[in-house]
Amino acid sequence: MKLEHIDLERLCVSPLNMRAKKALDLANILPSVRKHGVLVPLLVRPGTEIDRYEIVAGRRRFEAASAVAKDDGQTVALPCAIMEAGDDAAALEASLIENFARLDPDEVTQWETFARLIREGRNVEDIAATFGITERLVRRILALGNLLPRIRTLYRQDTIDAATMRHLTMATKAQQKEWLALYDSPDSYAPTGPRLKEWLFGGELIATKAALFDLAAYKGPIVSDLFGEDSYFADPHAFWPLQHEAIEAKHHAYVEDGWAGVELIEPGRYFESWEYEKCAKDRGGRIYMVLSNRGEVEIHEGFLPRREAWRQERRENGTKADRPEVTTALRNYLDLHRHAAVRARLVSQPGIALRLMIAHAITTSGLWLVRVEPQRAEKPAIAKSIAASPGEALFDEKRREATALLGLDIEAPNLVSAGRRAGTMELYQQLAGLPDDAVLAIAAVVMGETLEVGSSVIDELGDTLSVDMGGLWQADEVFFDLIRNKQVLSALVAEIAGTETATANSGETGKILKGIIRDCLAGENGRTKVEHWVPRWLLFPATSYRTLSESDADRGEEEVEIGNESD
Repeated sequence: MKLEHIDLERLCVSPLNMRAKKALDLANILPSVRKHGVLVPLLVRPGTEIDRYEIVAGRRRFEAASAVAKDDGQTVALPCAIMEAGDDAAALEASLIENFARLDPDEVTQWETFARLIREGRNVEDIAATFGITERLVRRILALGNLLPRIRTLYRQDTIDAATMRHLTMATKAQQKEWLALYDSPDSYAPTGPRLKEWLFGGELIATKAALFDLAAYKGPIVSDLFGEDSYFADPHAFWPLQHEAIEAKHHAYVEDGWAGVELIEPGRYFESWEYEKCAKDRGGRIYMVLSNRGEVEIHEGFLPRREAWRQERRENGTKADRPEVTTALRNYLDLHRHAAVRARLVSQPGIALRLMIAHAITTSGLWLVRVEPQRAEKPAIAKSIAASPGEALFDEKRREATALLGLDIEAPNLVSAGRRAGTMELYQQLAGLPDDAVLAIAAVVMGETLEVGSSVIDELGDTLSVDMGGLWQADEVFFDLIRNKQVLSALVAEIAGTETATANSGETGKILKGIIRDCLAGENGRTKVEHWVPRWLLFPATSYRTLSESDADRGEEEVEIGNESD
C-alpha cells in the first residue's frame, strides 16, 4: 500500500463502500475540511477506468472536500492510501473496519456487507475476527437474510422497529407473507413485540431452557432466536407430554432421596415464599415444584409452611426460652392497633390507597393473590387470531406504556408478571411519583389483564362501556373455519346479503355460503360491500341466531356440522 495525493476528478465512490448508497450528514466535518483540508488519507484502490481510483473508505471526507472545492472554484488533491486492485473482500473489510466503530450502520446495511463478504469467500469466524466482534453477533446479522426483502425495506424506512424485524427472523417465509398481509390490510393489525412471538408460535411460547427432559427426545422443530438467549419449541403439543413425564420422574427421585413430601403447584398458583420457612431434609423439609403456563418448572427445596415450622421448632427445643420483651399476645395487640390507625388515615387519602392497591395487585403480596387471565385458546389458530386482533393491539400498546412508566420490562408478556420481580414498597414508591392520570392508566391495564374470559363481568362491562366491536374485530379465516352449522350460515347470509339471497342459496354447501359472506364483507364478485359487520354473538348484549331443537341437541354437534368442506 502506498500513499499519494490524487486529484478530486480522479476519485469516485466504490460500490463496495458501506456508505455508498446512503445520504451523508456533513455538518460536523465540513467546517474542519474547509479550514484545514483533509488530513486523514482516504482508502482507495485502482478503478475500472484508467487513471481513476475508487474510494473504499473515506466518502464523507471526499464529499466534504468536493463541496469546499465547488464553493471555492478550485481543484484540490486529497491524500490517499492505495490498495491492491481486485481484492473485493479486503476492500469490504477495510470499509467496514473504518466505519464500524465510528458510526454503527443499521443492521440491514451490516447484513448487506457481511453477505457480500460471505460471497467473496469469508466465513463467520473470519468476519468475527476481522471486526473484533462475536461469531454470534455475525450470525445475528446474517440471519436478516432469512427475511423477505420488503421486511428489510420497511425497517430501513423506519416503518417497523428493530425488535419486530428481529422477531420475524424466526418466521417461515409463509408466516412472513401472512404478517405482511396483516400489515397491508387497513382493517387488520400486524402484531409486534411479545405479541408477535405469540402469533408466530400459536399463543404458546415455550423456551427450550424450560425443558426438564433431554432435547433429543423432542421430535418436533425448534426455532432459534439469534437476537435473544432462547430457542423455542415450535410444537407445544409435543412438548407437554415429555415435560409432565420428566416432572413425574423428578417427583419420584425426590421421594427416593428421602424428602418428606413433594407438592406440584399447577399453573395459575404461586409459591408464596412468606408463608414458608426453610427446613432441611433431615428435619422434614419438603419440595415444592411450581409449573407455569410457559412450561417452566421452578423448584423450591427444603421448605415447610410457616406455622408447621414453628410448631416443629418448639417441639425440638423442648424447653421454654427466656421470656421475650414482647409476648405473642402483646405483639398481636400492637399490630392490630397500628393496623387500625393506619387504615383510619388511609381512607382519607384515596390517591395513596389507589397506588398501594395497584402495587399489591401487581406484586401479589400479603393477602393479595391476583392471577392474570391466561387467554387459553382451544386451537393455535385461535391464539394467532387473538394476537393479530385490533383489540389486542390497542391493549398491548397501553400495556407497554404502563410497564415503561414503572421502569419494568416492556417485553414481558404482561404487566403483572413483570411487576412480580419488584417488591410491593418499591413499586408503590414508583407509583407515588406519578401523576393521577398515569396511575389510573396503569390501574386500567392491571384490571384488563385480570379480567376473566367468558365471565358475566365481560358482558356487563361491554354494555356499560358501549363497546363497538365493529372497530375492534373483523371476520377472519379462523372465524369462518369455526362455524360448523349450516342453519347458522344461512342466517348469516340472510343478515349480510338479504333474505332473498339466503333463500336462493338454501340448498348450497357450507363452503359456498361462506364464500357469499366473504364476498359481501370484501365487496367482491358483484356483491355490495358491508362495512363493520359484527355477528350477534359478539354484540353487547350477545344474542343467538337460532336455538337448537331438542332433536338437534340430542343428535349432538356432529350431525349438524357441515360435511365435506375444504375451506
